[in-house]
Amino acid sequence: MTWILFAGFLGLMMLGVPVAVALGAGSLIYVWFDQSVPPLVVLHRMASGVDSFPLLAIPFFVMSGSLMNSAGITERIYSFATALVGWLKGGLGHVNVVGSVIFAGMSGTAVADAGGLGNIEIKAMKEHGYPLPFAVGLTGASATIGPIIPPSLPMVIYGVSANASVGQLFAAGLIPGLLMALTLMASVAWVAHVRGFDRDAAFRWARLGHTAKRAFLPMMTPVLLVGGMTSGAFTPTEAAIAATFYALILGMVVYRTLTFRGLMRVTMETIETTAVVLLIVAGASIFGWLITTTRVTEEVAGAVLSITDNPILVLLLVNILLLVVGCFLETIAAITILVPVLLPLMIAIGVDPVHFGIIMVLNLMIGLLTPPVGMVLYILARVSGLTFEQTTKACAPFLIPLFICLALVTFWPGMVLWLPTLIYR
Repeated sequence: MTWILFAGFLGLMMLGVPVAVALGAGSLIYVWFDQSVPPLVVLHRMASGVDSFPLLAIPFFVMSGSLMNSAGITERIYSFATALVGWLKGGLGHVNVVGSVIFAGMSGTAVADAGGLGNIEIKAMKEHGYPLPFAVGLTGASATIGPIIPPSLPMVIYGVSANASVGQLFAAGLIPGLLMALTLMASVAWVAHVRGFDRDAAFRWARLGHTAKRAFLPMMTPVLLVGGMTSGAFTPTEAAIAATFYALILGMVVYRTLTFRGLMRVTMETIETTAVVLLIVAGASIFGWLITTTRVTEEVAGAVLSITDNPILVLLLVNILLLVVGCFLETIAAITILVPVLLPLMIAIGVDPVHFGIIMVLNLMIGLLTPPVGMVLYILARVSGLTFEQTTKACAPFLIPLFICLALVTFWPGMVLWLPTLIYR
């Protein structure tokens, strides 16, 4: 009977039904045919799925990123990054990456980075003579750093789905996120050498000091978040509230660049985004519960382990699966559907749930740059004026450094787990 559950979900998805509705309706179809579970359980499980304190972080992290964009804070970050690394060959390419690293500590989503800071980065690189495809591809790749460096919206969803510590996930993402930045900057340096890109700004201490002063308060956001969580001053959920309040103070009181009308627009965007995410979580809750109760997770683990019990080969197979899924499913939906299936398998081969969380999120971030459902591709196409196909082609070369990072994160667990072990264990 389990095939009815998956057939119902996939059939509805092929008909163009939204993923949240497909998850809930597919589960209801299975319950209707199975008769062993009352249909009312579907509603009960969906409601209990979103009744979670850590999920309160979602609207606040979304809102803090939107406030940073709307208040013009991204421009201050970009100016500081230009003064810091713009003097290198291929300067604005390095600025693109460093700016994303700084903004990653504020927004927690790749979409906010691509739509906010990405707009500034692409325009500046185009004006300085960089090929538009290079600017677009690098912007897309650097945007994927956002959900790896804390805070991270996908990690909150994974933490809830896997019953893992969100604080440990945030700590585990810091070193991989910086590794992604270094590999992308190495790629920029190589392209700059091959194509003869020049420096875009002379290094001046006075300019660095001036831009650092302008960007100092926004750059305190990640310090506030990480410092507060590691010291025990507040939980990751409370950190999201603190980040939103801090962004609100900066935009409306300190810089006075955020109007009441702008605040209302940001609030409505946050409500819409949060509603979509929570609907997916609710639908995936009943779907995941049915997968668990019907012992699909045990069957999947048994089937894979019957082929091989070599942890390296199993991780390789899981990475391939996640990369394929990332091409077709939105990040939040993929996490909530696959965690109940794959986590027992990972535990069976000795993979730490926190380590697997970083592996899963990084895979799905790469999926944001792959057709046909790569959200970052659609945003960059709209921002740059390129077609979707041109944007996809532009991002393709930058998948290479991301795959290198994925391999290191997957097969070097010590790098991922060192910081959370140091802080929390």
